[in-house]
Amino acid sequence: MEQWIEFAQGPLFAFTFLIMLVGLGRLVLIQVYSLLTGKGRRLQNAPWRKILTDAATWVVPVRHLIPGTKLFSAVSYLFHIGVLVVPLFLADHIALWGRYTGIDLPSIGYGLAHFLTLFTIASVLVLFTFRLLSRRLRSMSRPADYGLLIVVLVPFLSGYLSMHPSYNPFPWDAMMLIHLLSAELLFVLIPFTKLAHIVLFFFDRISGLHWQLQPGAGDKVAEVLYGKEARV
Repeated sequence: MEQWIEFAQGPLFAFTFLIMLVGLGRLVLIQVYSLLTGKGRRLQNAPWRKILTDAATWVVPVRHLIPGTKLFSAVSYLFHIGVLVVPLFLADHIALWGRYTGIDLPSIGYGLAHFLTLFTIASVLVLFTFRLLSRRLRSMSRPADYGLLIVVLVPFLSGYLSMHPSYNPFPWDAMMLIHLLSAELLFVLIPFTKLAHIVLFFFDRISGLHWQLQPGAGDKVAEVLYGKEARV
């Protein structure tokens, strides 16, 4: 088992991490190329200040909450914080990133990491339940949406159990191997699923530039779909 863990921490980690980086880089290049070739010189006259301001409002998307899904949206937003912070800034992960990238990121304390891990696990379960019980969310959900939540859950749950042997009903080395392999599966899936929005977020929020909508057109579409209180 120890050899499998070393393999997962070494060559397999490097390979899957490279797939993620190349895949995400490809998506960004496609988006930039699409803008440059599709809009050309019109980009110079684009209302960049308004576009960037509107995109920035999605960092804390309070004004974009859709009536009837505010609790789901709030949990989803907080879930993203845990998903990003723990993998990037846990000291153990930083040591692994640094081995291959040479980047030394600041680390968070184990107490905060444990809290965010538990919060992320709880958020996944809440989001999964919402998708099952809410008619609106269930109608918009596909099997892949449920599957991605499970794929995200496994590395967080296995990582927490690995760090807390008293709660872990399985051998530590087996749980650590599950943690590594599930995280590396996530690396491979990110560029080819909805999870790619970790780098496509900005491009997704400048639809007015992509579609050349008239000012206020997005709000009118949202109003027709979701009611007068909805905004984009």
